[in-house]
Amino acid sequence: MIGGKIEGSEETTVSSFGKIEEAKAGQLSFLANPKYEEYLYATQASIIIVNETQVLKQPVHSTLIKVPDAYSAFAVLLNQYQQIVAQQLTGIQDPVYIDATAKTGEQVFIGAFAYLSKNVVVGNGSKIYPQVFLGEGVQVGQNCIIHPGVKIYHGCIIGNNVVIHAGTVIGGDGFGFAPQPDGSFKKVPQIGNVVIEDGVEIGANAAIDRATIGSTLIKAGAKLDNLLQIAHNVEVGQNTVIAAQVGISGSAKIGSNVQIGGQAGIVGHIQIGDGAKINAQSGVSKSIEAGKAVTGSPAFDYTAALRSQAVSRNLPELEKRIKELEKAVKEFKDNIITKSSQ
Repeated sequence: MIGGKIEGSEETTVSSFGKIEEAKAGQLSFLANPKYEEYLYATQASIIIVNETQVLKQPVHSTLIKVPDAYSAFAVLLNQYQQIVAQQLTGIQDPVYIDATAKTGEQVFIGAFAYLSKNVVVGNGSKIYPQVFLGEGVQVGQNCIIHPGVKIYHGCIIGNNVVIHAGTVIGGDGFGFAPQPDGSFKKVPQIGNVVIEDGVEIGANAAIDRATIGSTLIKAGAKLDNLLQIAHNVEVGQNTVIAAQVGISGSAKIGSNVQIGGQAGIVGHIQIGDGAKINAQSGVSKSIEAGKAVTGSPAFDYTAALRSQAVSRNLPELEKRIKELEKAVKEFKDNIITKSSQ
C-alpha cells in the first residue's frame, strides 16, 4: 500500500495509531521530523514508518517500514483507516426529511434531522451527517463526507470525494448591493451557484458565497481551512491551499498550486498566478505573477520585504552612525571656517 521495505519481523501486527513519543505495543507510528529521532530508540510502538534515508544511531526494537516520505505514507494509512470506518456507516436514521423527488445512491448514510430538498441527488457511498441541509437541486457526488450542520443552498454542485466540515455554508448570497442616489443600497440578486470539484476539502465554519451570475468555483484538489470567506464569483485553482481566516473578495481569480497563509486578505477582481505564495496577514491589493512570493500590507515582494525588515532592525544603529557623521561633518566645517578666518 505504501511501497515500503520492512526491517524487522514481517509478522508484527498493529491495531491502532500512536505518536512516536507516546505509542504503546500494538500501535503504529511514524518518524518524519528529526526533532523526534530520540524517541525512535525508546518508543514501544510495534511498527514505525521512517524515511528510507534514516540512519540508525542505536538499536531499534520496533519493526521499521522504510519509505521515500514517511509523513505522506502515514497519511495514506490514516486515510485508508478513515475510509474503512466510514464504510461501516450506512443507512438512514430517523427522523429525517427526504423529498419524494430526491435520489440517494447505494451505501449512503443519512444522519438524523438531515433535510434533503426537492431534486437533491446524493451519490454512492456518500455520508450526510445529522442536521445537514441540502437545498433544492443540490448534487452531491460519490464518496463525499458532509459533516454535521453543513448548509448547502439550492443549485450548488459538489463533486466526488469531497469533505466539508461542520458548520460550513455553501451557496449563501454574495455581498452585492448597488448604491442609490439617496445613499441607500439596493440588493443585487445572486442567481448563480457554487461548484466544488473532486477531491476538495473544506474546513469548519467556512462561507463560500454563490455567484451573482455563473458559478463560484473551487477546483479539484483544493484544500481550504476553517473560518474562510470566499465571495461571489471567486475561482480557486487546482491543489491550492488556503489557511484559516483568509478573506477573498468577489471575482478574484486564484491560480493552481497557490499557497495562502492565515488571515490574508485579497481584494476583488485581481488574479493570483499559479504557484504564488502569500504570507500570513498579507493584504493583497494587486494581481500577483505566477510563482511570486509576497508579504506585508500592502503585499509586496517577499525577498524585498525581508531586506526591508533587516534594515528596519538596524535603524537605531544607523541613526547613531548618522549622528556621528553629522557631528564629524560639522567639526570638519568648523575647522575649515576657523582656518579660513586665520
